[in-house]
Amino acid sequence: MQRHPRRWWILVVMCLSTLVLVIDNMVLTVAIPPLAADLGADASDTQWILDSYILVFAGLLLTAGSLSDRFGRRRIMVIGLLLFGAASLAASFAADPVQLIAGRAVMGIGGALIMPSTLSILITVFDEEERRKAMAAWSAVAMVGLIGGPVLGGALIAWFWWGAVFLINVPVAVVAVIAALVLMPESKGPQTKADPIGALLSIVGMIALVWTIIEAPHGLPIASLVVAVVALAGFVAWEIRTPYPMVPLSLFRKRDFSGGSLSLTLVQVGNGGLLLVLTQYLQFVLGYTPTQAGLAFLPMFVASLVFNGLGAGLGAKLGNRVMVVAGMAVMAAGFGLLATLSTDSGTLITSIALFVLGAGGGLAMPAAIAALMGTIPAEHAGVGSALNDTIQQAGAALGVAVLGSLLAGSYSAALPATAPSSARRSIGDALALADPGLAHAARQAFATAMSTAFTISALGVLAAAILAFALIRDRKNTPVAEPENIPTAA
Repeated sequence: MQRHPRRWWILVVMCLSTLVLVIDNMVLTVAIPPLAADLGADASDTQWILDSYILVFAGLLLTAGSLSDRFGRRRIMVIGLLLFGAASLAASFAADPVQLIAGRAVMGIGGALIMPSTLSILITVFDEEERRKAMAAWSAVAMVGLIGGPVLGGALIAWFWWGAVFLINVPVAVVAVIAALVLMPESKGPQTKADPIGALLSIVGMIALVWTIIEAPHGLPIASLVVAVVALAGFVAWEIRTPYPMVPLSLFRKRDFSGGSLSLTLVQVGNGGLLLVLTQYLQFVLGYTPTQAGLAFLPMFVASLVFNGLGAGLGAKLGNRVMVVAGMAVMAAGFGLLATLSTDSGTLITSIALFVLGAGGGLAMPAAIAALMGTIPAEHAGVGSALNDTIQQAGAALGVAVLGSLLAGSYSAALPATAPSSARRSIGDALALADPGLAHAARQAFATAMSTAFTISALGVLAAAILAFALIRDRKNTPVAEPENIPTAA
């Protein structure tokens, strides 16, 4: 494989494209209270502001990956960035909840077009020798957005207004588009017939599945569950049968792909609820401001950056399986430490736990991504990376739903029997009643419920480690199919 002379600059473009997606979702966690107050959004509106993006994003990922292979990965990514930037601009000046929900939905379309292209371009631009380093850098930048998002969001809201958390996406998207057009090569997979039936079934099935997961804590929606099962079963049956499948399901026969992908999914179940649970603990139990809560994640960010580089280097020497299992074991220890937090815990134990969690992720993630992406043929780079993204998104959504439901149930059960019904809905509602005795009980109940949630997270990551040990082949260099057409500057 001929090395592209501008490959490291191309990596910068991919990182920028990923950063804009991750930051957007993270800054929204601190923007919801002020935007809800300003727009007059009720609880249902707020839920749709959050869910409209993930529903569209998850539903379109597989189709977007297929489109990138068919019509050009750079082209689809640029279209996605333009859509995402334009929708962000519209969302920043939304005058009512409906306009903001619509803007978020269009941002979901843009995000779905961007995400599969980033990893698929990485496959076609970097060879096996350098791919692990590129993946480590890409993962580290995603962590920058994950941790930096709430900090940036808090600062933007303090200095400007809630719309700034969307407006910040626009210049980043513009820079990424220009850089992509100037620096990035175009690449495509072999041109085959389109698969509109597969695309329709995947969209309907994934939207129904994510909706079922989101609504499950409030009562299992049977209708959407039935639609999800029927559509996704039909999708699998059709993809196996059609001579021109949109998604190469044969990838799951490869142990490295199935082991890496399913392990990362279990990790995402644990990680999915991390911010949801811990930000509430920091703000409602320890009394942090939103910006302070974001800054509390800095140890995780620093550890992730340091150990991403270390993990990439060790992975080349020790093999993927060793690094994935070791890293996930360290992550489980981090979740175990978080499970020990109480109302009396200070900043030190929280910082140590988050550092351990970031270190484990830094060791495991580059190896896990390298294992699964190394098995995807270059001609299926877009849809293959989209398949991995889709599985992980489902895991993250499941984690938020399951851990959120578990947290809510455990919190309500831990409150005194005399607590009013409004206090049982959430710790925020309990503190709003301004009763010192009830506030103390609510904080104690939340800490107890959080401990249960993080214990489940630790067990989930341990299960991921066991799965990785059983499935991933422990070899240093996994051969990967070279692209049929070497991408050239376009």
